[in-house]
Amino acid sequence: MNTETVGTWAKSLPAQPWGLWWLQMRRLVRIELRRNLFSWKAAWIYFLAYVPTVIILIHLLFDTHSGSALSDDTNLLAGIIQFYYIRLGVFFGCLGIFSGLIRGEMVKRSLHFYLLSPVRREVLLLGKFVAGSISAVFLFSSAVAADFVLMYAGYGASGREYMMQGPGLGQLEAYLLIVVLACLGYGAVFLMLSMVFRNPTPAAMLVLGWETINPVLPSLMQKISVVSYLRHLMPITVPGDGIFALLTVKTEPVSGWVATLGLIILIILVLGYSCIRIRRLDIRYTTQ
Repeated sequence: MNTETVGTWAKSLPAQPWGLWWLQMRRLVRIELRRNLFSWKAAWIYFLAYVPTVIILIHLLFDTHSGSALSDDTNLLAGIIQFYYIRLGVFFGCLGIFSGLIRGEMVKRSLHFYLLSPVRREVLLLGKFVAGSISAVFLFSSAVAADFVLMYAGYGASGREYMMQGPGLGQLEAYLLIVVLACLGYGAVFLMLSMVFRNPTPAAMLVLGWETINPVLPSLMQKISVVSYLRHLMPITVPGDGIFALLTVKTEPVSGWVATLGLIILIILVLGYSCIRIRRLDIRYTTQ
């Protein structure tokens, strides 16, 4: 692409119907949000998000909360975020949400209605990604916030002091940032896989295996991963025992803003490829 082509492309940007695209995306997001959050098919994603909340609630109601146990519960909460939400809950929740946005429409033989409407395919893709991201972020962020409050509610004044005046509030902000980035990262990956493969589940299992062995890979290969960026944002790192020790291999530390920026760049690259891919998407229901 020469300089003249780049200049022509830049001059054409203001002439694009941005207002129309924004309106179309907003309406598409509303439609997809109703499907993602208010249907019985989403029940198991609610289960993935809130099952630790139920367990912590039982812990609050039936266990004693002495002052010496506060640090243990802090490490327990960090372990739930590190081993459950990042590795399993958010991963499979996003797989369920985002793999159905394109591939699910193909299975139901309804995607062609979108493709035949006067909507750019890139707008369609990004609208579905935004809707899926809002759904996943809402479910898992609210669950993590509830986990945090319930974990310290039993400690009374000392728990409130830890949350509001101690390091607790900073830890919660870090956990919420991790969950948001995890939803965006895994969402972008699974949305892309749903267009590349007829059944994205086997490919997702390969991604899970890649994420699992990521800490022992060479540093350059580690960057092609979502979890490699997220682990640098953890305010508390819990060492794993047994098989979980593989998930806590120490790597060269990276500052939080570098890890966040690196993951955002990875998300943009994946979405950019997905936009190119959807422009060439051809539906043949006889072979889907």
